[in-house]
Amino acid sequence: MKKRTSRKVSRTNWARIDALRDDEIDFSDIPEQGKAFFKRAVLRLPQPKATITIRLDRQVLDWFKAHGRGYQTRINALLRAYMEAHKA
Repeated sequence: MKKRTSRKVSRTNWARIDALRDDEIDFSDIPEQGKAFFKRAVLRLPQPKATITIRLDRQVLDWFKAHGRGYQTRINALLRAYMEAHKA
């Protein structure tokens, strides 16, 4: 039996990308950042998420799962929006 993977298959032609020389890469949509930008830059690492157990109605969980991958991230975003709206 073949092992299933949850990763999507990439449609990128990585061999073509790997063969590009630096001078062949189009950076026109990415402006170069100067020293002033990096002097003001602040490194902000994301806070690690806590692993918890939460009890949800089966219908709620099924609804989020029915909308595809990332359902836990969507639940988190919804809870964050609620939290932000109700901050004192």
